[in-house]
Amino acid sequence: MDLQLIPIDQFQSFLVCLARVAGFIGAIPVYFGNQTPARVKVGAVFTIALLLFPILAPALPKAIDFNPISLLLLTISETLLGLLLGLMSRLVFTAVEFGGTIIGYQMGFAAANVFDPQHESQVALISQFQNVFAILIFLAIDGHHIFIKTAARSYQLLPPGNLNLSGEAIPYLMELTSRMLALGVQFSAPVLAVLLLSGLILGVLARVFPQLNVFMLSFPLNIGISFVVMALTLDMITSLLRREFDSLGERILTMLQYL
Repeated sequence: MDLQLIPIDQFQSFLVCLARVAGFIGAIPVYFGNQTPARVKVGAVFTIALLLFPILAPALPKAIDFNPISLLLLTISETLLGLLLGLMSRLVFTAVEFGGTIIGYQMGFAAANVFDPQHESQVALISQFQNVFAILIFLAIDGHHIFIKTAARSYQLLPPGNLNLSGEAIPYLMELTSRMLALGVQFSAPVLAVLLLSGLILGVLARVFPQLNVFMLSFPLNIGISFVVMALTLDMITSLLRREFDSLGERILTMLQYL
């Protein structure tokens, strides 16, 4: 007796849904870094896809070619789409890390690196601090909910199998990348300006008092000034991060329209 609990076509549609959701969720840098066990990642992706599947079922293709090659290509296409959209969120955190790295080098922490379990590599101390701060802001404003909502909305704007990278998608992604580089400079600009002024003052003092050891004095002075400026500009950094995270959903939807 052949008892089929789940129709083949419905199971194939679920695989397509699972592929795109896996790309979305797998690209979130907050939850799915290298420090997260693989079982937790797979379980979370499968659970979210299972919850979204009844909602997304009307937008999924009714009949998928059972040919393994066609099904594999469609699954790869959906995964790439999810990773592409998840990369847009990663750009914000990259800008934060970039700004923190610049601050760390200028304040004298060039050799002060810590191990980042998310990337399994050594990163600058200030860069890690800025990254953790950005993660806390991301969680505080429920930024992770943006990905779940956008994943559901993406099937309405771009049905499976319609991925097209020949339009305005790649130029738009490059535009966002350049914007994130500018954002990283904005994060580090207050500290860099104060350190530049501090170096100018120390240079004048070195000319006025030749006996003054400016080199040894600059290390504790620059570190202390940098921490004070970072503390005073936390509200500004928070506002910048909230603005970027709030507009993240709109940018993803714009990318879907270009695709």
